[in-house]
Amino acid sequence: MVHLTRRRLLAGAGAAAATLSLSGYATAYETGSALTLASYSPRLPNWPEDLELTIAVIADIHACYPWMSEERIGDIVDLANAQKPDLTVLLGDYVCTHRLVSGYVPPGAWAEQLARLEAPLGVYAILGNHDWWFAAIPTEPADSSRSVRRALAEANVPLLENQSVRLSKRGRPFWLAGLGDLLAPVPNPQHGQGADDLPATMRAINDDAPTILLVHEPYFFPRVPDRIALTLAGHMHGGQINLPIIGPPVGLLKRRSGRYIYGEYALGERRMIVSGGLGTSLAPVRILRPPEVVMVKLGGDSSFA
Repeated sequence: MVHLTRRRLLAGAGAAAATLSLSGYATAYETGSALTLASYSPRLPNWPEDLELTIAVIADIHACYPWMSEERIGDIVDLANAQKPDLTVLLGDYVCTHRLVSGYVPPGAWAEQLARLEAPLGVYAILGNHDWWFAAIPTEPADSSRSVRRALAEANVPLLENQSVRLSKRGRPFWLAGLGDLLAPVPNPQHGQGADDLPATMRAINDDAPTILLVHEPYFFPRVPDRIALTLAGHMHGGQINLPIIGPPVGLLKRRSGRYIYGEYALGERRMIVSGGLGTSLAPVRILRPPEVVMVKLGGDSSFA
């Protein structure tokens, strides 16, 4: 028989209160209310200093009620627009697929918000694994990403899927390349499964202008050619749970993904930035990894005012 002393009782009550407090913070605030701006000014060996470019990065929206409503997506759009980026990119996973929701945002509603994104060099998107695995409304039959594609088309956001486009700022050209999703459930002659086709993505790049690559899953980074100056990725949600001292629970992440979770990475002269994203997967919980819009500044003095 265990006797409860006053000290044990108080300790137990304190632990329970802390757990409830952390749980409420992780859901009500970080998941449903917080919105931060993360800024990066990387020095890229393969990027000319006189080509100044600012990029807004929006990743892993996972639209659903009540955590990521169309109004909240509108706030994200407003924050990105307020930075006056030259270019805005969307890194996939518009669909929320966990069941701890009160409903799912109609694709037309989140598309209407994304249609308000403003950038003089354009707004471009790629798809994520959840966009392939489920329909835009996850309770409907999976449709191989067709419903998400329709929503992006309604928003007038071009989808880059194993494609590259040549853009320029003040007469200085650069390439923006978008890779198909690595976890798409479609046959891939190169490695079994996935919609990615790196040779096709690189085929259009026919000069030495610097290149930015958009990928959803960051574990692709070791396969990125030296030709790429910067890779932008999402998917990991920054670990979603960033425990004090311990950090993200890497053991819960897939082994191949655990190496690239959040922030800046380098391999030789290649560089990658992994966004912490905006929505949630598996459960509506974020701890010390609040939703973020990422701003990247390249060239010039490589710093934000």
